[in-house]
Amino acid sequence: MELLAGLGTWPGAVLLKQSGTAYLLVNASHILGIALLIGAILPLDLRLLGVFRSVPVAALAPVLSRMAAVGLGLALVSGAWLFTVRPVEYAGNAAFLWKLGLLALALANIALQHRSAAYARALEGDITAAVRWRALASLTLWPGTLLAGRWIGFL
Repeated sequence: MELLAGLGTWPGAVLLKQSGTAYLLVNASHILGIALLIGAILPLDLRLLGVFRSVPVAALAPVLSRMAAVGLGLALVSGAWLFTVRPVEYAGNAAFLWKLGLLALALANIALQHRSAAYARALEGDITAAVRWRALASLTLWPGTLLAGRWIGFL
């Protein structure tokens, strides 16, 4: 607990606690990151599940994957920074713990999807059941992570 409490005293946390403008900007960055991530990954997941068949996966995947990665990076950095404002309270918040668990599952799912030979074949149009299952998992894990994040403020 001392380590968590110590996070609340680092200069970045102090800045957010003392400046409403700084907190606003970091919070907005977190929301932007989430929007980029989910706004990019959900259409790709839907395409892998058979929606938008007129658009080749090879045309969508590179752009949407990169956009999702940018959003993920922004959301992770800004989210970690926001965490430092009240680390002890967040660590004891059930919704925050759910968010972290869902985030870990979503990240593992990304790793499985992008490292699989089946995904490489999906880019060429051969979408296997395994790729579809991971797309379906993504389609539920990312919105679940978002909902858990919104739930934090209500507990």
